[in-house]
Amino acid sequence: MDHAQIKAVCNKYNCPFEENFVLANRTSMKIGGECDLFVEANSEECLVELLKVCRESSLPYFLLGRGSNLLIRRFGGVVIAIGAALGTITVDGNTITAGAGAALSAVCNAALENSLSGMECLYGIPGSAGGALYMNAGAYGGEIKDIAKSARCIDGSGNVVEMTAEEMGLSYRHSVFSENGFCILSVTMELIPRDKAEIRAKMDELMQKRRDKQPLEFPSCGSTFKRPEGYFAAALIEECGLKGCMVGGAQVSEKHSGFVINRGGATFEDVMELVGHIKSAVREQKGVELECEMLIVDR
Repeated sequence: MDHAQIKAVCNKYNCPFEENFVLANRTSMKIGGECDLFVEANSEECLVELLKVCRESSLPYFLLGRGSNLLIRRFGGVVIAIGAALGTITVDGNTITAGAGAALSAVCNAALENSLSGMECLYGIPGSAGGALYMNAGAYGGEIKDIAKSARCIDGSGNVVEMTAEEMGLSYRHSVFSENGFCILSVTMELIPRDKAEIRAKMDELMQKRRDKQPLEFPSCGSTFKRPEGYFAAALIEECGLKGCMVGGAQVSEKHSGFVINRGGATFEDVMELVGHIKSAVREQKGVELECEMLIVDR
């Protein structure tokens, strides 16, 4: 596969790139083989041109945030990382605009410092602002759709456009971005003024809940499965006697059955075999079909 044009764009913007890049350390699961070419986009202009070249040349590409909800074996194409260079955070009155590459924790802290409430439920989710919008991340009864006002994106024709919250089609762990191929540049959120001490107390309370109930000491993709309607995935898995079940280095967490963790040296195949076993057991014993929440990439 010829990547000469991509490399030319990288050189034009002094954008780092690497061939045959191993992706494991770019994911929270610490699993991942090689991609053909890895690029760290360092500006919106660079990102627009990279996408244009990939689309016009029919080069497979994958947009990577903080890799917190990603199980990847390999990617035969170009992986474009959207990181800190595209992570500017600005506050204007009651609104916060976060670049797609901004760490969600940093956005939550910016809200706290400006005495703005509405992001407390998102504190501790180890993703980026762009990734959170892409999957409509949420926890403890709240989701990013509750506060999202608009987003700037690169559309399929390479134009930078603005979308309203309604146009983003935000629903449980879903958005229109998984279907339309748009690249999120930034998200603007409408928050509510509140006492800083109260916001901090709520953030601390929810973070302590995460520490107490979730296996944060091990690599994972967070919740492995979406919540089935009328059920809780973790409860179903535990009732099927799968707590602590292992395949290779992959294990159903003994602390929280909704998490498949990397106990050490787990491979993509280990996780997929364990996930398949869980889905089969829950289907047979409970009559419920579990759906993965993590994004699975292997091409």
